[in-house]
Amino acid sequence: MPERTAVVLAAGEGKRLRPLTRHRPKPMLSVGVRPILEHTLDALVDGGVTSIVLVVGYKRTDVQSYFGHSYRDVPITYAAQEKQLGTGHAVLAAEPSVDDSFLVVNGDQVIDRRLVRDVLDAHEGSDSIATLGLIRRVDVGEYGGVITDDDSVTEIVEAPRDDRDYRLNAGVYGFESGVFDAIRRTTPRAGEHLLVDAIEHLVENGNVVRGVESDGFWAEANYPWDLLGVSQTIVSNGERTEVPRIPESTSVHESAEIRTPIVTGGDCEIGPGAVVGPYTCLGTNTTVESNAVVERSLVDTDVRVGPNATLVDCVIGRGVRIGAGTVAPGGPADVRVENRIHEDRQLGALLGDRVDDRGGSTYAPGAVVGADATVRSGSIVDGCNRDVIEVGR
Repeated sequence: MPERTAVVLAAGEGKRLRPLTRHRPKPMLSVGVRPILEHTLDALVDGGVTSIVLVVGYKRTDVQSYFGHSYRDVPITYAAQEKQLGTGHAVLAAEPSVDDSFLVVNGDQVIDRRLVRDVLDAHEGSDSIATLGLIRRVDVGEYGGVITDDDSVTEIVEAPRDDRDYRLNAGVYGFESGVFDAIRRTTPRAGEHLLVDAIEHLVENGNVVRGVESDGFWAEANYPWDLLGVSQTIVSNGERTEVPRIPESTSVHESAEIRTPIVTGGDCEIGPGAVVGPYTCLGTNTTVESNAVVERSLVDTDVRVGPNATLVDCVIGRGVRIGAGTVAPGGPADVRVENRIHEDRQLGALLGDRVDDRGGSTYAPGAVVGADATVRSGSIVDGCNRDVIEVGR
């Protein structure tokens, strides 16, 4: 078997997913009941990759302690990006760890082995210095669009707004070592070396750059509602998650109602009269107490949902406590992320790690509560409360 090395970019914070990324990097956020990055590594191993270089930066010890020095018997080497100065800069950090041809994958997206194999097969033995994995999508407006002539890449456009026949840049690349010089030759934008700028430099200077269209799965989680959407896809398609739907270590009371599809981690407890699902993920060591309802929600590890509480369309961080009778009824909302209002997004509430909800609270659709906050009993919570120590009225 030929040596196939993949460089995985996992150094970023993920500011648009705050407060979830306050204590961990974006690639370590859960979709389903496992970190995004673990799904990515599964795709690489299943696609034939034989060694992995993880580029880490923001809270890198979270990544290193979780994965160690191998994953599914594939060795892992770590490269540190001390400052997050763009995707191109991250690839340069891996240069001492790779030789000849290698794959580059964004570690904050969920892909499957088909996309990996399509890029590997297209790049190996070709005369391309770069091969881009492409996906056919009706709307590529929020992502990178690629124009090809036959299979040759002629143009890359960020967030295209015209009606040309674009393919979506899936963030999976086959490269020869010449890409490192191309990165160094490009001019930084706002202080960042971007990988797409280096690819454009290669195209403009007459290098062979090809694209391969794939039917593989691709999803990016840039916003909280994306985490919900990707998780729901994983829950409804077991081939992308090797976690049992309800493992033997999870206790389900005989009077509880399970509305499939759901997936749970180990050592969960679902109490009497509780209703869980559909399209719900419960992380390891999560308890749903008596008569509570958890529907279309992503619940991380070590969470306790109190009796008679209701969570719909929610993203719940690690170690959260939801008190008795608290209600987050779900539904569409206008959600503010950084300086932009995102209209009509399906998000019941987003609670950062270790929020302590004392019970009897009501969360308006789109409510956001920062990590380590305390929500007083009987509170009405709406809008963005990212950095508060205590909320309530």
